[in-house]
Amino acid sequence: MVFFGEYLVSFSAPGRIILPKKLRELLKGNIFILTKGFDFCLAGYDKEDWEARASELLTVSLLEQDNLEKRRFLFSSAVYLEIDDQGRFVIPRNLINYATITEKVLIVGVGDHFEIWQQSKWEKYAKGNKN
Repeated sequence: MVFFGEYLVSFSAPGRIILPKKLRELLKGNIFILTKGFDFCLAGYDKEDWEARASELLTVSLLEQDNLEKRRFLFSSAVYLEIDDQGRFVIPRNLINYATITEKVLIVGVGDHFEIWQQSKWEKYAKGNKN
């Protein structure tokens, strides 16, 4: 499974968006994990892939501050979300606030996961990372 592409999506109700069909088809089932991503975006993972990655994170030493901070950052905000028959899901308020997302978001494929960005933040990020 490889998530790719950019998709501009609008909220259909407060906090509710549609995951584009091309990304939805890559998920195994109708449940996925959403958590804080780096650069103030949200990161979405296939449930099976997330659980495999989570068990790897649990094997690292808690005696190293960096490992503990990564675990706190990712696990404290992770939620299992269900996609309805129309491909919609609701983003929890704490994640909306973290990513400061409003009525339009960009969902971008990042290979092993997808990210949800406030449109203006993604555009600024993309401009700053041109080669």
